[in-house]
Amino acid sequence: MRAPEEGPCDPIAPLELPHALHAFHRVSSSDSLNVEGYHTFRGGFWNYFSMGMDAEVSYGFHSERKRNPEKFKNQLTNQGTYAKVGLKQGWFCASLSHPSSRNIAHLAKVKIMKRAGNPWEELQIHHSIRSIICLNLPSFSGGLNPWGTPGTWRTADRDFTPPYVDDGLIEIVGFRDAWHGLVLLAPNGHGTRLAQAHGIRFEFHKGVADHTFMRVDGEPWKQPLPTDDDTVVEISHLGQVTMLANEPCRSKSVNDPSSPSQVHDSHGGEEGKIEDEDEWEDGKRKFGAADTFKIPDEVDIAHFS
Repeated sequence: MRAPEEGPCDPIAPLELPHALHAFHRVSSSDSLNVEGYHTFRGGFWNYFSMGMDAEVSYGFHSERKRNPEKFKNQLTNQGTYAKVGLKQGWFCASLSHPSSRNIAHLAKVKIMKRAGNPWEELQIHHSIRSIICLNLPSFSGGLNPWGTPGTWRTADRDFTPPYVDDGLIEIVGFRDAWHGLVLLAPNGHGTRLAQAHGIRFEFHKGVADHTFMRVDGEPWKQPLPTDDDTVVEISHLGQVTMLANEPCRSKSVNDPSSPSQVHDSHGGEEGKIEDEDEWEDGKRKFGAADTFKIPDEVDIAHFS
């Protein structure tokens, strides 16, 4: 965000952030992401980032649970309350009740970087898309897979691959409303596949809305959007860590013998590697440890309520 002419520009208090972003802090002046005249902050997530109506409904549910924790005693009750919040906020009739200014295309310009080091390209998003999800793992909202398995018969799917967890790509999926989301319950159901990319960038339009809703790994928050600020959210693949999983596991590797052979060819061998060795080693150092997701030692949280 642009540095203000006067007054502080500090990040949200750590206790108000999702746990995955507790490492949220301003980058140093020597960081490659630092831009003169702006304040840049860094955080991280493991599973997914979403923005739009799904995060808004999730925020409404979490707010209600904080106000009345005694009403949330079992999974069935929680799911019923979640559905009520979705109905109340218009997620099932978004075309009638949801302000068009909050649709993704109206809210921000979306750009993607298909491979590390490639230039940014604008991603065309249909004006009806009200929720966008950036997946690092093929699991969302209780284990659903919004990306699905792209086929080869549809022209729109021919450039897409299954969501391999070690290909260095983020899957980007869009949804119009809750009815669209219900297709995930059907066999082979999926959202609107928008892109697979090394990075995605949201450049918010000035003055369109005073806030939006975001969610990382299931934890939502209400994000203020300054009316005269060049606020940007940029997500990129940083590194890889070893994970444990039980069977059956949806997550697959590009090196799995059962993976389609054409997936290896689509990345072009050595020339198409997602990260170079320097970035790979730097990512493992910065992102592949539990310390990444703890409140920094220099932050005194005693005064936060």
